[in-house]
Amino acid sequence: MNRKTLVLAAAMGLLAPVLAACGDTEGGSGDGDAITVGTTDRFTASKEAPAPLDPAYAYDVGTWNILRQTVQTLMIQPRGEGDPVPEAAESCGFTDAGNERYSCTLRDGLKFADGDEVTAADVKYSIDRARSIKADSGVSALLSTIDTVETQGDREVIFHLKTADATFPYKLSTPVAGIVNQDDYAKDKLREGFEADGSGPYTLDAEVEGGELVRATFTKNPSYKGALKVNNDKVEIVSFEDADAMGAALEKNDIDVMSRNMSPEQIRELAGNADDEVDLVEMPGLEIRYLTFNTEAETVKDKAVRQAMAQVVNRSELISKVYGSQAEPLYSLVPASITGHSNSFFNQYGEPSTAKARNLLEGAGVSTPVKVTLHYTTDHYGPATKNEFEQLQKQLNDTGLFDVDIKGSPWSTFRPAGQKGEYDVYGMGWFPDFPDADNFLAPFLDEDNFLGSPYANGKIRGELIPESRRQADRLSASRSLTEIQNIVADDVPVLPLWQGKQYIAAHDDITGTAYALNSSSTLQLWELGRGVSG
Repeated sequence: MNRKTLVLAAAMGLLAPVLAACGDTEGGSGDGDAITVGTTDRFTASKEAPAPLDPAYAYDVGTWNILRQTVQTLMIQPRGEGDPVPEAAESCGFTDAGNERYSCTLRDGLKFADGDEVTAADVKYSIDRARSIKADSGVSALLSTIDTVETQGDREVIFHLKTADATFPYKLSTPVAGIVNQDDYAKDKLREGFEADGSGPYTLDAEVEGGELVRATFTKNPSYKGALKVNNDKVEIVSFEDADAMGAALEKNDIDVMSRNMSPEQIRELAGNADDEVDLVEMPGLEIRYLTFNTEAETVKDKAVRQAMAQVVNRSELISKVYGSQAEPLYSLVPASITGHSNSFFNQYGEPSTAKARNLLEGAGVSTPVKVTLHYTTDHYGPATKNEFEQLQKQLNDTGLFDVDIKGSPWSTFRPAGQKGEYDVYGMGWFPDFPDADNFLAPFLDEDNFLGSPYANGKIRGELIPESRRQADRLSASRSLTEIQNIVADDVPVLPLWQGKQYIAAHDDITGTAYALNSSSTLQLWELGRGVSG
């Protein structure tokens, strides 16, 4: 396969126009030939998670990338960088000086794909539904600052907040705030299976085999009225078992685009070849990886054990042996490119040191070696995850202070087990709901956090998170945000490892790939089109 590489500078998004057009459903690829996008994301309905595509439940990047195409939100994150902009709404904004009252006016003439009118009552119903169901995925925590939702007429929605929340416009851009039809989504229970309906740019047809969504076909919604220009008539997402199978499909022209998750080897190979049939597009990303601890588990209940692990993990070595230039060390939950970031873990622990780790354990009276199992998912974060955990195992065991086993499980069982506290230590990734420091802290540390973590710090929850949200100027929130990060580095309920870049590979007749992913790893299928090959 011939290849060429297109690498985008991190600042490119800043130069892009915010949105291509408003409410434009004309155009598209025009030839009826669906653009096919490959992914290794697995979409499974199970007894533990029977409603993977319900906006009131879904809370991972794969399912959100299905919902963002079909379920419209009041706000949307812009094409490049910047604050969210109106989507289903015509306008939105705070109407008080304290950032506690937020009002939106819907676009005139909004309709669901089935032709039903979208009203302010539907918005209130959708938001209240997600809050009342309060699914165990933890996604409803994004709406936790809402006190009540009020409507005035058919087009105005007013959110009364419990406390100031400068990040609230971002939260209204996430799928949990998606507008659903009361006829399709019951008020008090989740919608099981793989149906998803809304007023977004596409309608969804799901092909399901053995309880898994294997192909999602998105057809342009003729009733769509919003801020997006839809550049194609039809897009398909096909789920592959692994990156090798996805790469082979691209090679054989069975798919046009390869997205999540390519292997490090595939990325290096594509980047190293400058021929003309396939473009590799590199974009800045905010993906992070970390270990999370069940702080009530006997093996890691003592803070000294968690601190000792933080003291000996060698991030640079881990990255060089597994990911190379595709990742960089991370010393906080907040990535280095986000306002409010602090290198708190490096400030506390410095370079890896077995001697310092031994002193921590001896000082706390912890017997060594500490026996612990690190759990990881085999099919959600890419094929390099196993190698990553083998390297972590080696680093910890080589100190003589730990006796570490590793165990991998498929996401369909791994995720529920982690939430239920069945793992003492396990590896997770985070693709932000929106690009703000709050979204790298509150989902892990606040009440009803998505991890189901028993860790609770009263100062973080009661003082620092609310204080940071009062600051509309996010730079002004840095003091509170830094203190949160310092507390996390000392208590180690989570251990940040690395932050990564993101990539798309596509045949060179596919246009719009430069904008097909935003910094939050949102797949923007409407950007894709079919042009003329090289």
